[in-house]
Parts: sequence; C-alpha cells; structure tokens
Amino acid sequence: MPELRENEQKTLLALEQLKGKASVEQIVDVSGLAHAAVMRGVLSLTEDKLIVTHEQKQTLVSLSEEGSYHAQHGLPERRLIDSLAKLGGDAAVNSVIEDAGLEKKFVSVALGWLNRKGWATIKQGNLNPLKTPPFGDDEKLIQLLTKKTPLIVEDLSLELQKSIPNLKGRKLVEIEEKTLRELELTDDGWALVKQGIIVQQEVSQLTPELIRTGNWRNVKLRRFDVTAPGPVSFPGKIHPVQQIIQQVKEIFLEMGFTEIRGDMVETAFWNFDALFQPQDHPARDMVDTFYLANPKQGKLPKKGVVDAVAATHENGWTTGSRGWEYKWSPQEAKKLVLRTHTTATTIRYLTEHKEPPVKVFSVDRVYRNEKLDYKHLAEFHQIEGIIMDCKVTLRDLMGTLKEFYKKLGLEKVQFWPSYFPYTEPSLQSTVYVPELKNWVELCGMGIFRPEVLAPLGVKHPVLAWGGGLERLILLKLGIEDIRLLYKNDLGWIRRNPVCQQ
Repeated sequence: MPELRENEQKTLLALEQLKGKASVEQIVDVSGLAHAAVMRGVLSLTEDKLIVTHEQKQTLVSLSEEGSYHAQHGLPERRLIDSLAKLGGDAAVNSVIEDAGLEKKFVSVALGWLNRKGWATIKQGNLNPLKTPPFGDDEKLIQLLTKKTPLIVEDLSLELQKSIPNLKGRKLVEIEEKTLRELELTDDGWALVKQGIIVQQEVSQLTPELIRTGNWRNVKLRRFDVTAPGPVSFPGKIHPVQQIIQQVKEIFLEMGFTEIRGDMVETAFWNFDALFQPQDHPARDMVDTFYLANPKQGKLPKKGVVDAVAATHENGWTTGSRGWEYKWSPQEAKKLVLRTHTTATTIRYLTEHKEPPVKVFSVDRVYRNEKLDYKHLAEFHQIEGIIMDCKVTLRDLMGTLKEFYKKLGLEKVQFWPSYFPYTEPSLQSTVYVPELKNWVELCGMGIFRPEVLAPLGVKHPVLAWGGGLERLILLKLGIEDIRLLYKNDLGWIRRNPVCQQ
C-alpha cells in the first residue's frame, strides 16, 4: 500500500462517497479541501495509478455588460422596428428614434442592423418597414442567457450556435474555453478504499513547541517534494535593459571611474564644433540629426573658447594643423540639437576639469535621425569613457577596454586601425562571441586630437572610447531585433531572469 498524504486520503474517501467518479468541484465540496490541495493529491494518486482523470473541453457563452443591457431593453434594431410599427409603419427616422428612446451611441448600430437584416429601409429621411420580423436566433439566445448564464455552447441547438459569432462580433457575448476534469477510481483505487482509509492529520511545520515538548515524535510530518514544480510567479523586477546598464555602470565604478551626466539638448557647438567636426559635415545634416524648432538657438561658451575653436576650424590655430579652411559660423554653432553622442557631455566636462588625472564615464541616451528597423533606433544608449593623465598611451587604452570586456564575460578582443573625426590614432575594437561563433564590432576608440584639446586648454593626452550599448545588450540577451527591447512585450520581460549573467 503506498504511503498517502492527508489530502490524498481525503480525495480517495470523497471519490468513494461519490461512487467512484466525480468532478474536481464535487470532490472539493465533499472533502473540504482547497482546489489546489485536491489537484496536488490528484497528481500523486495518478502516478500511483489509483485514479484516472478524464478531461472534456467545453465552450461557455455568457452575456457581456452591453449584452446584459440589451437583454433588458431589447436589441437596438428591435426597439426601432417596434416603434416604427407603433407609429404606423412609415415615419421620419428622428421620430422613430425619439419614440424608441434609443440612446445616441446605439443609433448608427440600430440603423445598420435594420438594413443588414432586411427589416427596413431609409428613403428621404423616412424609415420604411419591409416586413414584420419574428424573433431571430440571436434574440432567442440572449433571452436564454438572461435565464441562465453561462450556457454550454455544445448543448445549444445548431441554429443558436450559428448566432454566436454574430453576437460576439457585436461584443454582446463573451466566450470562454473551459476544461472539465472528472476523476475516477481505478481497480487498485477501489481495492485500497475498501481496505479502509484512516485519515491521519499531518503537520506541515516543525514548531519550537513540538520540539520542546517532544510531541514531534507522535505526529505525522508532511512530506514535501522539493523537486516538484512550484506555481509560476511574476515578481516585480528591473527591466532587462536597465539591468545591463546597471551592470556596465558597476564595472566602470569597480575600475575607478566616476559617472557623469549631461543634457539631452545641446548646442551644435558642444555636439560638433568642439570636437573639430566641420560645419558642412554630412552628419550635421537634418537627415542625420534632430534639430530643435523652438527654441532654435542656445548660448555659446566663453569668448576665448569660441574664438579658439573658430580659429582651429578656419586655419588650425596653434595646433600645427591647417584646419578645415572655411569661414566658421557662430550662428551654425548656436543651433540646438538632440545630442547625437555622449561625447558632448565628455567634452564639456574636460573644459571644466583640465588637470589630471580624470577618469569618467557616461551611459546615457542619444538621438539619431535613423530609419527604424531590426538593428536601428532613433533613440538609444551610448557608452562613453575617457582617461586624461600625464603619460597615458594607446596601449593603456587597449588594456582598459580589454579589462572592461573581460568583466562583461567577453574574453577575446581584437583591435585594428580605424578613422574617427576627433581622435588620432583611432582604433576599432571587436570581441569574439562564443554563442555566435563570430567576431562583433563594439566600441570605437582613440586619443583626442590636438585640434580638440588645444582650444579647450587641455594639455595632457586624453584616451576616449564609445559605442552603442544596445548592440552589447543584444549579445547579452541573445536576441536579434533591437525593437524588442522597448516594445514592452510582457511575456519576453517575464521570461528574462531576475539577474543577468
């Protein structure tokens, strides 16, 4: 005889009392157990082959809130046709509506269904009846539902079943799929209950009182299957994107960096000009950048900084460069934009912190006038970091990035020469992703050019790197469409672990 738990014993006794076959609801009523307790017992009893479960699918139909209203007052088209008959069979539409007391929100519905059902037509503002209609199947079903709800669809006549899609389309009824479970004792189950089952109360918690008095020896402790699946729960948690942002920030902080934040709206001066990007550069076009319509312009910094940046653009100033050899425009530099990179925040910070050492990072939102697709967004996050010190070199920058990637779980890193407008030398970094069995580009990096640093009064080398955070997030989460990150797909958010690896 298998060792039975209390809820299993009570379930068997309830089935015996109900002649060996009953629904779960009946067992709940007879045994006094909770529904969940019965279902837990059913799983174990089924495994022991003491009971079998029969399942039957049922479709239930019930009135919606609007359906209940029409059940009480009549369908809108019925109310109009009855009032039309009352007014003599030919009357102005407004008169019929007024006589029927039809609410304004149901007028167009009623007129539409009068025409669809062929009950009446409208000519020159008058309503003309075509026939005196008997009660239709849709009305008969509504009447039945007022007496008993819900009804089992499979038990209805074929004619009434055919009226359900119509009523569902009008949102007058609601459909629910339900599975009926009926339990039945097997031959082994009958043999066991005939031997006699004495229900022994179980104790689910070993209390201090039981231990102190020694009564734990005299009670039956409930067995728990720690391998059994528990109920699915969806606790509140941080969004997966925000989890990775926090992880990135923690890595930077561990490496001795300080976080900085900046404004989302910047002047073109800080976003472009201070970074030695010419005013006719294609990236500054409205095709690539969001410009503000109101206000259109902001304030430039101190005259000395502006003059130095202007001279650097025009002739290279004291940097040894030839500059871009054009006439620099302060009006162009005053334009307000949604920042296209967090380097605008970095360069502002350097202007105010010219003495080494400086180790700062930023993880923040930036904006590009991109066409949205599976790998591009108009609004996304950028990782940005800089190191300014007396004798830092490109080798220091490569080592810093390797350590950063290593802390993210990306061991293999490669660098190769590249070009960026405001760094020289410049490198592109790629990491090997084992899951993809491929190398993936991440951050661009380099040393700020003299044309960037000299006008700001910065006299020491500045190592800089930056890249889109979303590409890193896609790798970490194993997804291919960037839009999934921000579409608020509750199912996807729930499936993601509370703690990212």
